[in-house]
Amino acid sequence: MEERKVRVAITQGDTNGVGWEVILRAFEDPDMFELCTPIVYGSPKVATYHRKALNIETPFSIISSADEAKDGRLNLLACMDDDVKVELGQPSSEAGQAALKALDRSMDDYQQQLFDVLVTAPINKSTIQSDSFHYTGHTEYLEAKAGDGNKALMILLNDELRVALVTTHIAIRDLSEAITKPRIVEKATILHQALKRDFRISNPRIAVLALNPHAGDGGLLGTEEQEVIIPAIAELEQQGIQAFGPYPADGFFGSHQYQAFDAVLAMYHDQGLAPLKTIASDGVNVTAGIPLVRTSPAHGTAFDIAGQGRASADSMRHAIYMAIDIWRNRQTYDQPLANPLPKLYHEKRDDSEKVRFAIPKSKTANPQ
Repeated sequence: MEERKVRVAITQGDTNGVGWEVILRAFEDPDMFELCTPIVYGSPKVATYHRKALNIETPFSIISSADEAKDGRLNLLACMDDDVKVELGQPSSEAGQAALKALDRSMDDYQQQLFDVLVTAPINKSTIQSDSFHYTGHTEYLEAKAGDGNKALMILLNDELRVALVTTHIAIRDLSEAITKPRIVEKATILHQALKRDFRISNPRIAVLALNPHAGDGGLLGTEEQEVIIPAIAELEQQGIQAFGPYPADGFFGSHQYQAFDAVLAMYHDQGLAPLKTIASDGVNVTAGIPLVRTSPAHGTAFDIAGQGRASADSMRHAIYMAIDIWRNRQTYDQPLANPLPKLYHEKRDDSEKVRFAIPKSKTANPQ
């Protein structure tokens, strides 16, 4: 029996950036349609504009509902009026709101289970802000809309490295207050579970980075390591999670220590992502910890090259691959847990109470 194709929802992102270019480029390869059924949420007019401006021949079929999507083609779900003005390379509130409309429609369809995974093209975090969007990025938005009460974790990865973040889009001046022992434990626990379930690593090893230079140098350069990070690592170890550190970030990446670990937990955005993007430019952003499988290219809107035909589709293509892999890994991981055996009890009464033993009767047949 042929395995059904994964239904991949893709949001168009900022309409003045490189989102449409990397989407259309990714599906120039007909082999992509052997892997999945893509459903792009966006504007047909904007898609046509980008396709003509960039001389891309990728065809698409316009649909009005996700359940109309067909295999073997790029399905474009029209989810907004076609009066969006395109100004390539220019941030605008109109482009930001077009990105938001695509996101909101995808969330409506997710609640109806009309697709399996979500891949998001880049947004501009400033122009997308509105009365209905007051988040600092996709991760926070998806935690609120699709988290079902679960906390999200940002993981960025490439072929050599996985980096998760304790804090995401936060000002440097606010870091010390935001990095607490409970938060580190929470994020490391989500990371541990994601490594097992999403990436099928049976006993993951996690490196925890320090916050201060030289890991605080014994308190001379800061006390967060001694007061917060080391106690958090100790608690994780008590829970059976293999967490090590804290490691000074410069020496850790400079000496390639990350190669001995399955993932790195960084304290803040640039601490982890600057080395990752230096190692490889085609990384993928994964939102872990929530029921929805979501990935994204690790790059931004790239306004500086939008419309010039210079954007690489590698990161978008890898984001699609990764979403499919995680979805399949979760199916495999969850399958043995779907129908657990019922507990077998027998009861023994005495004069005062009923005592319950979680032991099959056959185990108690011949007491010694």
